[in-house]
Amino acid sequence: MTSGKIHDPFVFGTPFKNAPKVLLLGSGELGKEVALELQRFGVEVVACDSYADAPAMQVAHRSHVFDMRDAAALRATVLREKPDLVVPEVEAIATDELLRLEKAGLRVVPTAEAAFLTMDREGIRRLAAEELGLPTARYLFADTFEEFTAAAHRMGFPCVVKPVMSSSGKGQSIARSEGDLSASWNLSQTAGRTGAGRVIVEEFISFESEITLLTVCSTAGTAFCDPIGHLQSEGDYVESWQPHPMPSAQLAEAERIAKRVTERLGGYGLFGVELFLLSDGRVFFSEVSPRPHDTGLVTLITQELSEFALHARAILGLPVRVVHRHRTGASAALRAPGHLRAPRYFGVAQAVEDDRVSVRIFGKPDARPKRRLAVTLAWSDTVDEARARARVARDLILVEEGDGGSIEG
Repeated sequence: MTSGKIHDPFVFGTPFKNAPKVLLLGSGELGKEVALELQRFGVEVVACDSYADAPAMQVAHRSHVFDMRDAAALRATVLREKPDLVVPEVEAIATDELLRLEKAGLRVVPTAEAAFLTMDREGIRRLAAEELGLPTARYLFADTFEEFTAAAHRMGFPCVVKPVMSSSGKGQSIARSEGDLSASWNLSQTAGRTGAGRVIVEEFISFESEITLLTVCSTAGTAFCDPIGHLQSEGDYVESWQPHPMPSAQLAEAERIAKRVTERLGGYGLFGVELFLLSDGRVFFSEVSPRPHDTGLVTLITQELSEFALHARAILGLPVRVVHRHRTGASAALRAPGHLRAPRYFGVAQAVEDDRVSVRIFGKPDARPKRRLAVTLAWSDTVDEARARARVARDLILVEEGDGGSIEG
């Protein structure tokens, strides 16, 4: 089967004996939560990443370290493990090889095409705007600095600049005037997921807010989580909250857009659909990730089943009919203050003095400046109060160099 869909649920079994086996491509904090949820069904989990001791590797049954952009290494690992499912949890993967492996019969979640299109901003933007006719910001593409400069002038200032082969805000910037063009171009060529290359230049949208609409595609059809609002800093999420308040008509339009995109991508699993909400009630499509979303960490405290549990159920061929949110909550990301090896965390006891607060330390073996290392989660009666509690808890935690020595940076 090559569609990514499973018409019958797996027969579950015993790890190392007869359990379904999942090869997890990406072993960060999101992959770690997915691994744990899969293991609740007795699934054998093999975690892969480009560095050793990644968070998901610490809980998986087995792990492999290799550059997942290396097609030969990816194929060799797949042939060695013979997984029942391959689950991409990051963008930097040799998606061309996934497409070839899927054609040979490998099951990729949700599909290899979805992994390919959503890593390639050109592919997903053309799919959304040109094939599906969904509302998006105006855009142009450029391969050289000269083409980029011309595109920026055609689009007008300010404009948004993003590497085509990237996601999660990596390499993204806003050029507010011609004087910003060199810096924006250089960032796009050095900070993307796969290095230098083609960029997309977007119209700057003056949006009222930005949301993530977690969309679950399962054997039971399409289900939605309540919308998640979020704040970003330099392309990375720093806070999220659920639910994000929005008019019912605007929510219905957001769900329509999300369903169109996810149905076109196909397969089973949870998708993080990012949308701009405009003050006039319009909704613009921004991006989609065919996997749990970092802003969705808040669901660990707000929903009966987190985004990770929903993803696990859906990819295993189990039905998800309704998503139940039982609390209003927020998350705040704790980021590294600098280059650290074997980080240590102080103040956790003080942070959880508030009995409405939880802390998740990801266990990353080292850190570069502003790398996300942990998250505080809080619930309350209102979004504003939950956000305040999460921020207070985060600010009580101090991260310092561990015993492994410093990283030259």
